[in-house]
Amino acid sequence: MLEILLDAIREFVHVVRARLRRGPLRPSWSFTTELGVGVLRRIMKRSMEHDIPWLREVMDRAPQTDKVLRSVRFEEVDAGGVRALWCRPAGRPAPGRTLLYFHGGGYVLGSPEGHRELIAHLAIEADAQVLAPDYRLAPEHRFPAAQEDAIAAYRWLLDSGVDPGHLAVGGDSAGGGLSVATLLQARNAGDALPAAAVLVSPWVDPFAEGGSMSANVESDYLDREVLVRWIEAHLGSADPDNPLVCNANADLAGLPPLFVLWGGAEVLCDQIRAFVERAQGAGVDVTPLEWEHMFHDWVAARSLVRDAAPATARLADFLRRRVKPAA
Repeated sequence: MLEILLDAIREFVHVVRARLRRGPLRPSWSFTTELGVGVLRRIMKRSMEHDIPWLREVMDRAPQTDKVLRSVRFEEVDAGGVRALWCRPAGRPAPGRTLLYFHGGGYVLGSPEGHRELIAHLAIEADAQVLAPDYRLAPEHRFPAAQEDAIAAYRWLLDSGVDPGHLAVGGDSAGGGLSVATLLQARNAGDALPAAAVLVSPWVDPFAEGGSMSANVESDYLDREVLVRWIEAHLGSADPDNPLVCNANADLAGLPPLFVLWGGAEVLCDQIRAFVERAQGAGVDVTPLEWEHMFHDWVAARSLVRDAAPATARLADFLRRRVKPAA
């Protein structure tokens, strides 16, 4: 991956010069944060010259060395026909609450393994057992494959005896959108709903343009060109307005309490704000938290951002308060 190394060197030089000229791009950003976001942005732009498997290979090489991984145990399981990972705190009694967590990656990237650090922190800090499905990805598996896998894993938990009162659903980025899709499918089918849901930088309006999609492009690593490529790979010939993909079009009435966390400097900022307002207008109990100066899905970039830890703690606190443990 010589081209990635060269891009990283170019970005290092660029950030040094830029910070000498104007200081940090955002007030709370360290040099490491600014460099990391810039390198990720270059990788995303470079991916437009390659195919999705190339980008998967690059992203899968990111090391995971957080010491929290020593405090949990992982177990592979078949969750209703969907491969998944259980993550449970090690050396503790079985947690009384469960979190079904969908990883991000634009419906084309990612895996439970790639999100092990974030999943482990949620398991420890929320005192929960976390089930992370390895849902099918595009373009090999187009819509509604991911949504079918998501609801299958949810129903498997219910069929396995998990009380919905002790259950939450959550996810980041596309996993946040997939969480909303799971809630909609469960509600529409008359299934029991979970006690709460947590959405991190949820991708709820995939074809949005203008506003923060343009204004925040310099402080984020994503842009509309990359996002449209991903969502088109996911949709194929499906209706782009389908509420299971474009949650901005969904009837949100009757959904459980939501915790929505996003960054004020991310390109999805406007669509997430609009989603929160739409949910509140539908009578949903929403706890919104916009983290100033943060880029998309920063909680999954713990090694780059010191604000990832307090943000994760706020999310875990919501889960502990809203999802009571089983006796």
